[in-house]
Amino acid sequence: MTELPVMMPASPEIFLACAAMAMMMVGVFVKAENAYRVVSTLAIVALVFAGGLVLHVGGGRQEALFGFFVVDDFAVFMKVLILIGSVVALIMSEGYVQREKMDRFEFPILVTFATLGMLMMVSANDLLSLYIGLELQSLSLYVVASFQRDSIRSTESGLKYFVLGALSSGLLLYGCSLIYGFSGTTQFDTLALALTGDDTSKGLIVGIVFLIAALAFKVSAVPFHMWTPDVYEGAPTPVTAFFAVAPKIAAMALFLRTMLGPFGDLVADWGQIIWLVSVASMLLGAFAAIAQSNIKRLMAYSSIGHIGYALMGLAAGNEEGLKGVLIYLAIYLIMNVGVFACILSMKVQNRMVENITDLAGLGKSNPAMAVLLMVLMFSMAGIPPMAGFFGKFFVFMAALNAELYALAIIGAVSSVVGAFYYLRIIKIMYFDEPVEAFDKVETMGLRGVMIVSGLLTAVLFIYLPGITDPATAAAASLFGG
Repeated sequence: MTELPVMMPASPEIFLACAAMAMMMVGVFVKAENAYRVVSTLAIVALVFAGGLVLHVGGGRQEALFGFFVVDDFAVFMKVLILIGSVVALIMSEGYVQREKMDRFEFPILVTFATLGMLMMVSANDLLSLYIGLELQSLSLYVVASFQRDSIRSTESGLKYFVLGALSSGLLLYGCSLIYGFSGTTQFDTLALALTGDDTSKGLIVGIVFLIAALAFKVSAVPFHMWTPDVYEGAPTPVTAFFAVAPKIAAMALFLRTMLGPFGDLVADWGQIIWLVSVASMLLGAFAAIAQSNIKRLMAYSSIGHIGYALMGLAAGNEEGLKGVLIYLAIYLIMNVGVFACILSMKVQNRMVENITDLAGLGKSNPAMAVLLMVLMFSMAGIPPMAGFFGKFFVFMAALNAELYALAIIGAVSSVVGAFYYLRIIKIMYFDEPVEAFDKVETMGLRGVMIVSGLLTAVLFIYLPGITDPATAAAASLFGG
């Protein structure tokens, strides 16, 4: 067999790595005033092309790099979501980065490298490749969070993220070392075969606990959520939008592959931890967001709550639960890019505003944007027939069918409480006295993201199989179907 077919499953990642290095050369040699626009366009084209390669390579289980790298329908599904999130984040950021003097060509390159790390995370089939992909993503995100060097808030958010991220990396490595020490392997397939008995050592369980703690940090689940509100608020808004979608989906994909793959037979041991993390995330996300006045900080607590709902499916520990999580993440992506597109449009006299009260009277001053944001808020609250309702429906049904009744009840209560702060935004837009009207949406790309996200959120129920069928196939592939 020739070398090319052996590497074919990893061709999207190889292409993105080569493209990112080529873009660094382009950025250096193109005139400074044009460098950002040229490199950003190339980054978007490269990410779209990588998406085409992902779809071309997909279909059936394939391995590369001596078994360290695996591609299956699950990987294809998650990689497509990640690439969509990265492309949309770059499109939305164009006007902001130019206005805030952040238009340096390194920005889209860092996003590309972060995306490369995310794709490697999704296909990790070994604890070593898991760590390499995770760190490639994290190192890029640390820099992107503090990219606005003249802003104290941005620099502070990047520093906090770096310090706490380094701590989580330490937890991850310690957990991996314990797992290797008590099992004798780091390879997922070998671990899955070795951990089928009932005589699992306590040291291995401790290693899994450390691994869960590190992965919980990456998805910002309670009690490892402490970085999320500060980083969301302090980072430049396009960076916050990026953080809210692609890295979150990639980390959740890694969580799912790791726990349901090599440690799937130990669900009785780690399932109770996921149950507690899910409950804590849902409750904190619901109650802590009520007191927030900054909309980016509110979205941070909202994302913590949404991760809690997604973890309900993982707590079920079966194929139905995995399917529910995949559907939830796809709908979460659609909703979040729309909300952050609206937040990026909150601009008065060429100045960004972030307080929820700045939305007062939006129904009169900008009816189209108010309708879009209302649809998205209804969806985030899980009100039918919006897309968000179906995301919650599938994870709740998975929890109920797995007899996790208490978890489903707590989730329902949290969802009702969380609806308060989503509906409060609608109340402020339509019933409060108008304040200064927002400036016109500055780019066609931002306007397009708002419209497409709003429409998909509102009409997804018409053709739900467009998401449920690929999610079903992806879930079956991870369970060996």
